[in-house]
Amino acid sequence: MRVIPMLVLFLSACASPAPQFLGATRHDITLDGIRFAVFHDGPQAEVIRLGYLTRRERAPVPALMVIAAERTTGCTAIPNSLRSRIPGDTGEARLSLRCPGG
Repeated sequence: MRVIPMLVLFLSACASPAPQFLGATRHDITLDGIRFAVFHDGPQAEVIRLGYLTRRERAPVPALMVIAAERTTGCTAIPNSLRSRIPGDTGEARLSLRCPGG
């Protein structure tokens, strides 16, 4: 039964953006040991957490998502714009950005 652990490991390393972010610039970053993929398209970003976290480990993730988007894009996150398609989900979120020159 080695296939199942390998499958979980493989799938946890994958990050596909939402259709609206296909063709967006992808950035990868690790913050506090948590890996994120950031898809940046103009004034918007989608942040996907990679890997498994226990419920207790998920608490800092929303704040880290904002930091991940800001550090990788060079933009400033608009306060309170972080939204997940599933309320309370820390696996994916989108946020609005204020970018230099834009």
